[in-house]
Amino acid sequence: MENVGKTALVLFSGGQDSTTCLAWALGRFAQVETVGFAYGQRHAAEMDARPRVLAAFREWFPEWAGRLGADHVLSLGVLAEIGGTALTDAVAIEMGANGLPTTFVPGRNLLFLTAAAALAYRRGIAELVGGMCETDYSGYPDCRDAAIKAVTHALDLGMGRAFAVHTPLMWIDKAETWDLAEQIGGEALIDLIVRETVTCYEGDDTRHDWGMGCGVCPACKLRADGFARYRGARP
Repeated sequence: MENVGKTALVLFSGGQDSTTCLAWALGRFAQVETVGFAYGQRHAAEMDARPRVLAAFREWFPEWAGRLGADHVLSLGVLAEIGGTALTDAVAIEMGANGLPTTFVPGRNLLFLTAAAALAYRRGIAELVGGMCETDYSGYPDCRDAAIKAVTHALDLGMGRAFAVHTPLMWIDKAETWDLAEQIGGEALIDLIVRETVTCYEGDDTRHDWGMGCGVCPACKLRADGFARYRGARP
């Protein structure tokens, strides 16, 4: 382990990226806690996946089970109250007039990081881990490295504590994310991600070789394309 004695808090949605980040953290920190956010999502598929994924980690990876600590769920319903996005309202998934997809929830990652840091502060944790990525993503401004660094600086100033925000997926694409999961946990972790995680914007539970999803929303397309490239690159 690179961070002997340290505890990390992983922003954990129950999707592919955050599950990969959870495995990444378990390989590096002495203890790992998780936090999810109930923000009035149109469906509960990812939130329902969270306990299944955590249980699978404990069962399938006994070497990590002792490091996997408390799970937390925080309410951020203000995002649904603001509304206007395809993830909280009955809005079509399409490109908006502002050049961003309607799945963009303004301020979501900023609020997630702030809430996670406040929880971490109370629990004496300084290491945060998130699945933000600007390499192979939907164009969300709050997934960009510059935005994450700016928020981290604001959290340090506003809470009087130095936080480290780790984003292991920031500079890799979806095929490389699948490959990273294999490097960390082998085929067992790939199988867990395929069988248990949910990334689909529609919360569809149709089974594919890359996992569950509708197969047509932007999140499913990214995941499926990345899986195909990952499998195609294997000897």
